[in-house]
Amino acid sequence: MKFGKEFSSQMVPEWQQAYMDYGFLKTLLKEIIRFKLRTNNAAPRGGAKNHLGGEGLNRNMTLYRAFSGLVSISRRQRHGNSHDVEEGVQLTTTTTTGPILVNTTVDRGCETTFLMAAEEGGEYELVFFRRLDDEFNKVSKFYKEKVEEVLKEAVVLNKQMDALIAFRVKVENPEGWGWDERTVEISRLASDIATSAATLSASTPAGAKSMKVRSQAHMEAIHEGGSSRAGQLEDNDEEEQREDINEVKTTRMRAVRPAPLNILDRVSINDTKETPRSTIKGVLQVPKQTDLKFSRENLMRVEEKLRHAFIVFYQKLRLLKSYSFLNVLAFLKVLKKYDKITSRDATKHYMKMVDSSYLGSSDDVVRLMERVEATFIKHFANANRTKGMSILRPKAKRERHRITFATGFSAGCVFSLIVALVAIIRTRNLLQGDGQKQYMNTMFPLYSLFGFIVLHIIMYAANIYYWRRYKVNYSFIFGFKQGTELGYRQVLLVGFTIGVFALLCVLANLDMEADPKTKGYQTLTELLPLFLLIAMFVVLVLPFNFFYRSSRYFFLACVFRCLAAPLYKVTLPDFFLADQFTSQVQALRSIEFYVCYYGWGDFRHRKNTCNTSLYNSFLFIVAVLPYVSRLLQCLRRLFEEKNPEQGYNGIKYLLTIVAVCLRTAYSFHKGNIAWRMVAAISSAAAAIFSTYWDFVHDWGLLNRTSKNRWLRDKLIIPQKKVYFIAMILNVLLRFAWIQTVLDFNFSFMHRQTMVTTVASLEIIRRGIWSFFRLENEHLNNVGKYRAFKSVPLPFNYDEDEDKDD
Repeated sequence: MKFGKEFSSQMVPEWQQAYMDYGFLKTLLKEIIRFKLRTNNAAPRGGAKNHLGGEGLNRNMTLYRAFSGLVSISRRQRHGNSHDVEEGVQLTTTTTTGPILVNTTVDRGCETTFLMAAEEGGEYELVFFRRLDDEFNKVSKFYKEKVEEVLKEAVVLNKQMDALIAFRVKVENPEGWGWDERTVEISRLASDIATSAATLSASTPAGAKSMKVRSQAHMEAIHEGGSSRAGQLEDNDEEEQREDINEVKTTRMRAVRPAPLNILDRVSINDTKETPRSTIKGVLQVPKQTDLKFSRENLMRVEEKLRHAFIVFYQKLRLLKSYSFLNVLAFLKVLKKYDKITSRDATKHYMKMVDSSYLGSSDDVVRLMERVEATFIKHFANANRTKGMSILRPKAKRERHRITFATGFSAGCVFSLIVALVAIIRTRNLLQGDGQKQYMNTMFPLYSLFGFIVLHIIMYAANIYYWRRYKVNYSFIFGFKQGTELGYRQVLLVGFTIGVFALLCVLANLDMEADPKTKGYQTLTELLPLFLLIAMFVVLVLPFNFFYRSSRYFFLACVFRCLAAPLYKVTLPDFFLADQFTSQVQALRSIEFYVCYYGWGDFRHRKNTCNTSLYNSFLFIVAVLPYVSRLLQCLRRLFEEKNPEQGYNGIKYLLTIVAVCLRTAYSFHKGNIAWRMVAAISSAAAAIFSTYWDFVHDWGLLNRTSKNRWLRDKLIIPQKKVYFIAMILNVLLRFAWIQTVLDFNFSFMHRQTMVTTVASLEIIRRGIWSFFRLENEHLNNVGKYRAFKSVPLPFNYDEDEDKDD
């Protein structure tokens, strides 16, 4: 794999704009190549000497000799601090040095002076170095800002650890530690530290010792006891090394002392758990109970929250370390390409500046990672390093060949069973039989439910495939636990497996009816779809760790929060799933038909008596249930965020609820012109509003001032026509409801088949919508460099008292 592709594949998706623009710098190098090809192809004039030989060499090379200067620069200044002095030197005729002079200042960052701009074609190289400086300054500034952020977070986590240890002491020793206990514990730990330090001193070289001591002293940023001290030492001074080792010993001795319990006087429990009870209390403005209750249950909750906070914090550090390494490597690669093209020697001089800059020389992140690892292993992994590191650094999920094989095999089975089903229907003339109408009114709605589910799963798998292809970080947006997100192969395997069992039930049903030997088992054949539905539900709720348990539980949790929409804080997975359910209205009605058909005993005689007023009333309720859930979610967000946009979004769902109810009512009053007009007008208004909202708010398109006309400034898919095709398809598929109002009928298609087709088109539309909705969300995260979600911490500190201290 070429470096450019590898560089792109390892980027943090939300930080793409902050990485070095390797592709653009390569295009500038290609411009230099084109210029050289043009000049080389031009024939040299007679008598004119080439600037690379003869007297031209001596004349031109004097232009690049070191300028003694209006103000001379001492040797010491030249090799001093890289942030304040010059790093490069000029090319001379006597030394093999670079053609650039690199200046770094605190205010303006890196500025490279190209010393051969007077050469033919030098303007191309001048542009290259200017853009290279811009990229370096951008990368360095971003990295420094992010490091400052994590250092501030480290201070906060340090305070949280102080409170945790004090809380733990209070829970495990309610009466506090006796002085004798403290003395014995401290003496034992001090002895262990002294022994470890002596062993380390005897087995470590002098240079490594000094680095280790500095690292140990600085890394008290995250600290059980909260004490931190850094020592100053010279690398070659053995006496100062010994003093610093003793200082670290003293610091460590202070650190292992039991945490002072008076910390707990300044903290309170931060209860972020969302429950219906807490929501109701919030609405009624009941004051929260923040008093500390020293119980093991609360201790476990605090430890779990802080454990999660450390895991997320460590992931930030890993990404920052990767960011620094990748960008330094990218600068090295592009400079080597430049040297190869121009036959110059600029790499070592520019890279000297890069290596001595904050981006290349700062080890704050590495040292912080080491301390986080030590703290996490000690306090959250029971001092088991293997266990702790496996949590902090989970292994990447490998694509297994058996999953690919099983997916392909199940897809082949689905195709074969569909062919077999068509063959049986045609050879036995089942569509022309006496029971055809009865079968379509009873069994077809039962089996169509599985078709809706499989189609939606296939659309979701296709979305995952394209999200990964275009680097949309869907796992971060949905909040999947790292390592548990499903790939498109796993999702397809689930869908095709359901499809195989559903088709087997259909074929078994038809075959048992046609076979005289099994015709007497009519009741059993009617129960096949119910058995399959129950089996699917059992697998979905099984607590055992197989068949993607984390994904199943994540789905069930989202479903529950959708049903209890106003009582829980609304997150993206919740309203995204609720939107998916709005496209599965017909599937929900099929579930209602299951209850009626099997609950009232119609399956024994294959009769459809589900046309009572009670059943029809539930048709209205089931149809609007997903839209009501979304409306309540919008109201909850409007109440919390005070964002009027959520109110307008709620109006959209309110209009849709009215339209669905009127269309359902019209289905019971066929031929009534008044009902038809009311249903058509309400449906048209809801569809127009919803289509506008899809394009402008959910997809972020139709921006007239965008550089991509009628689209948006940032596009993930390079082919712009894809967005216009998607908009056209969205309009056409959204207005598929026209069939239910205008009563389009085809002689070759049963009414139930038409209803199923329209419902399938809506599922396809929702699948297309889902891709662009998440693309827009991803671009919003990219614009804000939001690669992590905020993590709630277990303790709240009283800042006023903290400042006084």
